[in-house]
Amino acid sequence: MSDGVRTSPEGSGQPLSEAYDTALLDLDGVVYAGGNAIAHAVDSLERARRGGMHLAYVTNNALRTPDTVAEHLTELGIPTAADDVITSAQAVARLISEQVPAGARVLVIGGEGLRVALRERGLTPVESADDDPAAVVQGYGGPELTWGRFAEASYAVARGVPWFASNTDLTIPSERGIAPGNGAAVEVVRIATGAEPQVAGKPLPPMHRETVIRTGAKRPLVVGDRLDTDIEGAFNGGVDSLLVLTGVTDGGRLLAAPPQHRPTYVDADLRGLLTGQPDVTPEGEGFRCGGWTARAGADRLELEGDGAALDGLRALCAAAWTAAGEGVCELDGGKALARLGL
Repeated sequence: MSDGVRTSPEGSGQPLSEAYDTALLDLDGVVYAGGNAIAHAVDSLERARRGGMHLAYVTNNALRTPDTVAEHLTELGIPTAADDVITSAQAVARLISEQVPAGARVLVIGGEGLRVALRERGLTPVESADDDPAAVVQGYGGPELTWGRFAEASYAVARGVPWFASNTDLTIPSERGIAPGNGAAVEVVRIATGAEPQVAGKPLPPMHRETVIRTGAKRPLVVGDRLDTDIEGAFNGGVDSLLVLTGVTDGGRLLAAPPQHRPTYVDADLRGLLTGQPDVTPEGEGFRCGGWTARAGADRLELEGDGAALDGLRALCAAAWTAAGEGVCELDGGKALARLGL
């Protein structure tokens, strides 16, 4: 990095599973998609675990409890205990508990994951704005969450009751495609009241704090597929990150990433935990990784050479991020990415 701004992916002479003590893994788009395990995920995680890496699963989805998530992962062939799962429901429950009296009532707009997390912190979930709540908490409640629940939140928030949100992800992946996420539901209450919630989930610090508290990680590696939650969360927490290309981020978005969205490492999938990472080095006016050299031209990114596509992408990242500095690269990288099949 230059002056605190990342301008290139880093290399690692060790497998990442040996260089870091704990992997903080996102779930959707990293471990599974549509409920099914992503290719190579099960075997890669088992090998990383056998090698001594602690695996923790970190999700912004506040609907499911840690027990439910752990059961699902175990069914997929990834043995997981509930203590290995950290949710935004847990992070927001801790945030609320620090601001309201012990045993306080909290109006819940969401699912069972929120209720379990609140009880864990000694708080009392309630269902109505007429129950004299000390706080309102909003989290993803699934497609069954009715319009009347947003009205209950609005009644309480409009009276001045403190408002909290597990996360503000606008979308959530489903088996049928992309669906509205908790952030979309938060917008309904924001529009109705003009208020702003306190938010706990990725990429904000309360989620990272909750994760470190629960895992005891000393040298964590955040592993995710989203630049604006996983990678930005690692940036805000001051820890390293691995972007895997099994989810929502494509090559174009990666090349245009602002500093807070630039990962430490880039790999195709979770097999990247089991290997070192190649160095990206300056060469002339460009950057070299493996058999590829990339440079910033007058109006586009240029790529020469051959070899592994990921090496070409890493070289392009260095050229794009260096050219952008603290901003966003606006050079056209389409032709270079097409050459890599990305």
